[in-house]
Amino acid sequence: MDTEQLTEDLLSSYSREGGINHLEGHTLPSRDAVIEIVRQVEALLFPGFFRDEHLTRSNFRYLTGSRLVAVYEDLVAEVEKELRFTSPPATDRGELRSQACATVEYLFQSLPSIRGVLSTDVTALLEGDPAARSREEIILSYPGMRAIAVHRVAHFLWTHDVQLIARMMSEYIHSRTGIDIHPGARIGQYFHIDHGTGVVIGETTVIGERVKIYQGVSLGALSVKKGLTGQHRHPTIEDNVTIYAGATILGGETVVGHDSVIGGNVWLLRSVPPRSVVTSEPRVNVRQAGENEDPWHYVI
Repeated sequence: MDTEQLTEDLLSSYSREGGINHLEGHTLPSRDAVIEIVRQVEALLFPGFFRDEHLTRSNFRYLTGSRLVAVYEDLVAEVEKELRFTSPPATDRGELRSQACATVEYLFQSLPSIRGVLSTDVTALLEGDPAARSREEIILSYPGMRAIAVHRVAHFLWTHDVQLIARMMSEYIHSRTGIDIHPGARIGQYFHIDHGTGVVIGETTVIGERVKIYQGVSLGALSVKKGLTGQHRHPTIEDNVTIYAGATILGGETVVGHDSVIGGNVWLLRSVPPRSVVTSEPRVNVRQAGENEDPWHYVI
């Protein structure tokens, strides 16, 4: 092997294809470090589940504090890298360090409230899935639960301008669960993803409380033009909605009214009123139920 020539060829490629190099710039966040941070944060959110450690009343405080210190230092380092990458070159490094520390400290202060929301998500899965036998089973084995848990943390970082690391977290969990939730999506309490494989939830999606979705559901944009960046491109799902497998709901103006049911394989591009049932037979049918009657269908 002609190592010298191969090296020259690669160096020439680096000069030609500059858009996929990161040379002489600030160090980017480490993917391996972010993955380990995700795992450690999961251990903080669900103590006793994801580490081979015996927690007792006597050691619980010490182990929790030790983990907090370790994760704090690691996450501050990665957040500081992102801030250096995204900030103007002249920004004072001490200022970026202080900003990184403040963001991570605020995240840690929010972990108890995030755990409170996650408790509702576990309850939704336990009450909504006849196959679920215990909270322990859900936390240890349900991919939907893991995807939701990491999303709650990634969404916090996204809303506090740590968006690259948030994306790295969400894409890591996407690779592990097959569930793709953009960290920008706003999701209410008691959220339930059943099975989950192939679920896609876009950046500007808004989901209310007590929403249940099944595998293969896409909550996406009607258009993917680059000029729409920053606009509300994804649907709004109001409270108490169930969306069955394979359904696709698209568009920023699309609102699924509360207490509605979206059937399997439906392709929905417009809003439906509260208490609707939408099915594909093979055309989409919608009917708004009367106040004192059960929902049923009519052909659009």
